[in-house]
Amino acid sequence: MGAVDRGGTGVEGTGVESADASGTEVTNMIDVHTHYVPKGWPDLTADAGTDAPWLKVESERDAVIMMGTNEFRRISSDAWSAEVRLADMDADGVDVQVVSPTPAFFNYGRSPEQGARISRIFNDLALEITAPAQDRLIPFCQVPLQDPDEACRELDRCLENGHRGVEIGNHVGDADLDSEGIVTFLQHCASRGVPVFVHPWDMDSSPRLNRWMAQWLTAMPAETHLSILSLVLGGVFDRIDESLKIGFAHGGGSFAFWLGRMENAWHGRNDVIGTSEYPPSHYMGRFYVDSVVFDERALRLLVDTVGAERVMVGSDYPYPLGERRVGDVVRKSAFLDASARELVTRTNAERFLGI
Repeated sequence: MGAVDRGGTGVEGTGVESADASGTEVTNMIDVHTHYVPKGWPDLTADAGTDAPWLKVESERDAVIMMGTNEFRRISSDAWSAEVRLADMDADGVDVQVVSPTPAFFNYGRSPEQGARISRIFNDLALEITAPAQDRLIPFCQVPLQDPDEACRELDRCLENGHRGVEIGNHVGDADLDSEGIVTFLQHCASRGVPVFVHPWDMDSSPRLNRWMAQWLTAMPAETHLSILSLVLGGVFDRIDESLKIGFAHGGGSFAFWLGRMENAWHGRNDVIGTSEYPPSHYMGRFYVDSVVFDERALRLLVDTVGAERVMVGSDYPYPLGERRVGDVVRKSAFLDASARELVTRTNAERFLGI
């Protein structure tokens, strides 16, 4: 592990926006958490019903993702244009981006055949978006996770065509990541050496979460926390060896803050939650998280909990709840020494991606 300097807070950074806390320019980051949206796709109504996603293009730069007749999200050309994306990367000191699907397009609730057709459409369009800069834009595919056989087939097809990894949602209906079908898919990924990036999706739609973007501010971190918990307490890490390279969005959600509570529960009520062979702390080092936590104090807790070797820069680009400039908190966090900062900004992602 890179040494971590416990002295100083460094919350305000150095005053030099493009430099890290030591005043050194950061220009070679790998951003493992970005998304794309194609500038249009074939009609999905036959596979996804009347609420199928489509893109209402308003100009060369602006569009709206629609779900049937409902507006889902406004986007700009940075979602589909390699040229715009690369210019933003250069401005932020990002050398390489992982370009992953937008989770709204997963369609895990459809039949396996419908899900496979939808995945193929978006996966092929992703390759078109990343083709202009294959050395800098690394495509991750999506798969019909509702059916492990179809998911494995689509993953294999995508690997042959140029995808380098896969992004999956954190659950399929009521099935978490420790369900047999998803474990089968994760075992296949491990056998192929394929990195898996887990992104929360399909959050609780309770009316209580309809205010203040509460689905994104509370349900999303909780979903990610539950995903890691399912791998630990569900015994998945006991069944799949360290060949599984798996990472989680948004700093792993609320997991780092509550590891102590899980540890206490595992020892105090092992009769209830003792599915895993070891207590939760044993599995630190089995998964990665991204750095998009927006606050140095949160990043310090994350590094202290999972280790500097397991945190990778992520931004959630190009969406408005992402971090711009990319890696800003990592740059300005004085508790990271040069060795730890290099791990977080690049080395860990190289290991995760196999590059």
